[in-house]
Amino acid sequence: MSASSPGSYDLIVQQLVPGYASLARLSVALLAASAAAGRPGASVLVAGCGTGAELLEARAQRPDWQLTAIDPSAAMLTAAQQRLGQTATAEASPAIRWQQSTVEALDAEAAFDGALSVLVLQSLADDGSKLAFLTALARSLRPGGQLVLVDLMAPERSPLQQQVDAAWIGFQAASGVNAAEAAVAGLTQGIHPIGSSRLAALVEAAGLSDPAPIFQALNVQGFLLQKLP
Repeated sequence: MSASSPGSYDLIVQQLVPGYASLARLSVALLAASAAAGRPGASVLVAGCGTGAELLEARAQRPDWQLTAIDPSAAMLTAAQQRLGQTATAEASPAIRWQQSTVEALDAEAAFDGALSVLVLQSLADDGSKLAFLTALARSLRPGGQLVLVDLMAPERSPLQQQVDAAWIGFQAASGVNAAEAAVAGLTQGIHPIGSSRLAALVEAAGLSDPAPIFQALNVQGFLLQKLP
């Protein structure tokens, strides 16, 4: 997620991705239905919390969750804290621990019952960085912990893909989003999407289950994964 304009990020992505407004609600509901994160007081990691959409929904659906919100961008963390009406101090926000960090640098060995990662993996190159990110997420989960992963995916070969690509451009134009705004949201520049077969190989190497599809809007796809024993 780009930190250049955190205040407008959510609005832009809603205009870019069909169904994005409901994605945080779906992601939290999926994790809350799992055996591990479904228990009272479960610990949940929001990796790349951005402006706090998943955090806000988690507080609404599961106020008992102990949340850890991390993002490498100080601007995004500040925007998320302001959105939730909180500060970074533990006293003011006992149920949310804020940390400016990447998941790879997080010292959290088997600490979480579940994790959320929305539109983060796409910004990492497939030079070992994607595998390191997924491995760190798997390492942070307790046995049986689940991960909701949403990312911009590279399309599989299809004779209709050109039409799908054109439809996305048309959807963006109809939503009033220009190329510069799309770049701010991090969905058109500085991205490294991969296909589903490559994702399956990476998550297996990271120690996670095969991806179970739970969401798709054009090339943005969501998956539910579980840490392997």
